[in-house]
Amino acid sequence: MIGRLTLAATVVLVAGWFALLRPTALGGPTTYLLVSGQSMEPTIHAGSLVVLQHGSGYRVGEVVAYRIPAGDPASGLNVIHRIVGGSGEAGFIMRGDNASATDLWRPRTDDVLGTPVLIIPGAMPVLLVIRSPIVIASVAAALSVYLMLGFWPSPSPAANERLRREVTAHAVDPATWWSG
Repeated sequence: MIGRLTLAATVVLVAGWFALLRPTALGGPTTYLLVSGQSMEPTIHAGSLVVLQHGSGYRVGEVVAYRIPAGDPASGLNVIHRIVGGSGEAGFIMRGDNASATDLWRPRTDDVLGTPVLIIPGAMPVLLVIRSPIVIASVAAALSVYLMLGFWPSPSPAANERLRREVTAHAVDPATWWSG
């Protein structure tokens, strides 16, 4: 019974992750971003993990993450700042909450990765430990053992009884162990 509940819970968790939290690299709707600068403080601190969901449109005042457009020297890097003007067609005017000047880049709607739905402060050190090879190998080994033991067939009552009779039939009296 517990095995079936565990399997059902695992299926529900995987299906939920697949539908809601699957990264865009795997065709999902979610982007994960580790913040490394102070330009968005006090709203978002360095070392935070930001979970972003892509939206259909963005407006002035929203915090968004965007990829620096192609053709710029820093193209491909991600920035998380607030929209302070512009439009998705002409390009948004962006600025960090802790910055006095606007960004050089004018990302369009296609460059925006999404808006934050979850901010986890101080997640970077934890993620660095979790991503270490020894932790990944340990988790993989533990899951392998769990799966092997969980699906290992348990002996039937008849097999247990046969084993008990066989052991009993070949039992040695401890008093005769050392007699010669």
